[in-house]
Amino acid sequence: MNIGDGPTDPFLGDPADPAAALADTEPAAPLTDDEKADVDADLAELVEFRELLDPVGIRGITIECGDCGEQHFFAWELMAANLRALLDEGRTQVHEPAFAPNHDVYVSWEYARGYTDAVRMLTKRR
Repeated sequence: MNIGDGPTDPFLGDPADPAAALADTEPAAPLTDDEKADVDADLAELVEFRELLDPVGIRGITIECGDCGEQHFFAWELMAANLRALLDEGRTQVHEPAFAPNHDVYVSWEYARGYTDAVRMLTKRR
């Protein structure tokens, strides 16, 4: 399973992209090498999370937004796309909030990490 193969933007390269008005016109500062390494590590973790959690019905990650203080729900592919955009552009993409997400199929990053650690420990004991 390759988490990097998400859907492409249907307006990619289109000068009439309706989301262009929402885009930040200021170029983002490039990530430092340490920041890039952190994002690469997050992408690797995300692949592992999906491999272990998708089969049990978990469809993505929920993260508390630092701007609005609310939970945002990201399907696996959307989270991967945001991390790749952070690597490539220095910022995440503009996205619409999830419409009536099923809270039972999303977990926090910390939960996913703990679940993954527990599965690893149990697998080593066998």
